[in-house]
Amino acid sequence: MNDESIGTQTPARRITDPQEALAALESAVPGLRGLRRAEPVVPDWAVLEDGLGTALPADYKRLAEWYPTFALGDFVLVALPEPGGEHHLLHGVRGALDVLADAWLEPGRGPTAHPAPGGLLPWAESNESDKFLWTTAGDTPQDWVVTVASRSGGWWHYAGGAVQFLAEYAGGTLEPWALPSLGPEVTPC
Repeated sequence: MNDESIGTQTPARRITDPQEALAALESAVPGLRGLRRAEPVVPDWAVLEDGLGTALPADYKRLAEWYPTFALGDFVLVALPEPGGEHHLLHGVRGALDVLADAWLEPGRGPTAHPAPGGLLPWAESNESDKFLWTTAGDTPQDWVVTVASRSGGWWHYAGGAVQFLAEYAGGTLEPWALPSLGPEVTPC
């Protein structure tokens, strides 16, 4: 990854309420409702957040409480923690951070990996090795923006949360710079 990005896309309105963001994703991906749990589960967020050294965005937590890991459009894998599986997800995120630091980021130039201040923290990836990350800058995790690092070398920002990003990407209202278009198909993983 170099220090020049393609740009930043800003939603017409940033959705800050986690339930509203989840409703937007369910509207954009109607099949997602078929995967919705009857009752929410609560992963041990303390294990994940202590292990990462940061709190996580409320929209992501709400998504994980209602849904298992899934793939969108047979392209984006959204790995979500399950109660009892927090250490497994934490191990996967740490491995992704190592790959990010070793293969994607240039030391001393451009973005850095978490836990550096404002560093990139992965939350999803594509089946073609594109990375979907949070830029961990702002007063709270609700202020974080999404950063997309495409395998083609292009990277860009989305000035909204992860769940809103997924809703707009699957719904076709987001310009998928350096990524393929994404349909609303959903597959449990």
